[in-house]
Amino acid sequence: MGFLSNLKKDLQAAKAKKAAQINGKTLKGLLKQFKEERDRIEKETGIRPQIDDTTKMYMQKILNVWISEGKEIDEEKFWVEVDYNRQFSHPVEFYEIKH
Repeated sequence: MGFLSNLKKDLQAAKAKKAAQINGKTLKGLLKQFKEERDRIEKETGIRPQIDDTTKMYMQKILNVWISEGKEIDEEKFWVEVDYNRQFSHPVEFYEIKH
């Protein structure tokens, strides 16, 4: 019976990992669109608009997960990267506070 329960857990973990990858790609695409829109508005008006609420919500969730994992995140550095859509170009260690 243990083999079947382990197989079931492995399948669930694999599905969750696949879903996370798909969600990450979707999120990255959305963030790129939001960034391009901010760039366009900045070019037209000369003023860079604030990050929209949807982006803030997604990125706050990511930030909360990292903090809950015990990482000390430089939030100012994190949000600057979010604003310019570079947040997926670096590993999480890039955002950690160096002691």
